[in-house]
Amino acid sequence: MKLSLRQIEIFLNVVKTGHLTHVAKGMGLSQSAVSMSIKELESILGRPLFDRINKKLILNEVGRNFHDTVESIYRRFEDVEYEFQNTEDKGTVRIGASTTIVDYLIPPIVCSYMGDYPDVKIQLKEGNTRKIASMVKNGELDIAFVEALEKNSNIISEVIGSDELIVVSANEKYADGIYTLEELANERWVLREEGSSARETFLEYIKEKAPCLNIFLELGHTESIKSILQSGKSFTCISALAAQSEIEEGKLFKVNIKDFHCTRSFYALYHKDKYRSDLFNKFLSFSKRMIGEAMTCDRIGGSAKSN
Repeated sequence: MKLSLRQIEIFLNVVKTGHLTHVAKGMGLSQSAVSMSIKELESILGRPLFDRINKKLILNEVGRNFHDTVESIYRRFEDVEYEFQNTEDKGTVRIGASTTIVDYLIPPIVCSYMGDYPDVKIQLKEGNTRKIASMVKNGELDIAFVEALEKNSNIISEVIGSDELIVVSANEKYADGIYTLEELANERWVLREEGSSARETFLEYIKEKAPCLNIFLELGHTESIKSILQSGKSFTCISALAAQSEIEEGKLFKVNIKDFHCTRSFYALYHKDKYRSDLFNKFLSFSKRMIGEAMTCDRIGGSAKSN
């Protein structure tokens, strides 16, 4: 496309005043620059737009048709420019979240934020921590919330909360007493898939106490793991946040493990080269506050003390 908005702006001003000198003065240009712009515009279109009458430029029939066409387009661009210069609370935010966060923390955040800012649209992607961090690195997401620190020089990580991991079972007999990991290591364990922060944090934590854990099943979603546990014959280690509802309803039971204090941090991730718009900063601040409040309020019990 050869036409430019600057040429159209000059053209509209010339139509309005009829004098190159007035346009040049008003736009801070030389008269020759204004004249050259009009000549280039006419050259691009292949025909003159003005009649030169009494040293004044008067639109001819071609010019009037062109004016009627481009004026509305130019005014729309002015509206767009004004809107983006003066509107902070309109746009689309692409966010990603790892499984635990997207299931138990993100829904109320998104609903609350969009209630306060109805002109903001949220695009949400879900995956394990490794996948979501990769999308941030590749510029596919504006911001992400994950359950493990991403060690990448291109990604900025901010701690937004602390999460407790607990061992649970559907077998009520494990609700009482205190057990050791060594005692339970040969039982059947269901864990998340590789790349999951809950899995990696748990296995790293127990590697010296129970290096040979009997993992008989790996699943890609915490909700699926909780369904498998209903048989009462297996164990898992998941976020206390994810197990809270089932524990309150008596469907799952927290297993008290001696000297077991396994925690992890939740992080907000964004690319170091990401432009931090007002909309971005507002959403980040809003999300950090709500996640922090949720993590403070949703604790389940305390870890078993040493006997």
